[in-house]
Amino acid sequence: MRGISAKLRIGLITILLAGCASAPGAIPVEERLAPCPDSPNCVSSYAQDDVHAIEPLPMPADQDATGALRRIVESFPRTTIVTVDGDYLHATFASRIFRFVDDVEFLVDRDAGVVHVRSASRVGYGDMGVNRRRVEEIRSLLTD
Repeated sequence: MRGISAKLRIGLITILLAGCASAPGAIPVEERLAPCPDSPNCVSSYAQDDVHAIEPLPMPADQDATGALRRIVESFPRTTIVTVDGDYLHATFASRIFRFVDDVEFLVDRDAGVVHVRSASRVGYGDMGVNRRRVEEIRSLLTD
């Protein structure tokens, strides 16, 4: 890399390191969603602590949980379905003003009769309860 400028070297290193990071929405390993970070801008049905824990969603009566969740998620504004793979769904939600992106993942657990959920902000530390409220709204729509 001798003849390459410092800015170009930094750019190449950044690209290589970014490629090594785990992308949001990667299909869960071992049938489990990723844990929440230490920051309070994430909720997960797998979490055990008061800050991050949220109850899993109930399985819809028609048992097509992924389809029902997809219809509900698509009814929200500024939402993109990223991945649907069997019992796994990943969507992104963008905030209205600044377009901050949150990743929301669902994993159907047929044996337990529930849908596990993880909703996390990509940037920032706090989220003023947005992720928790969104999951509770989805829960309400799923049980209607």
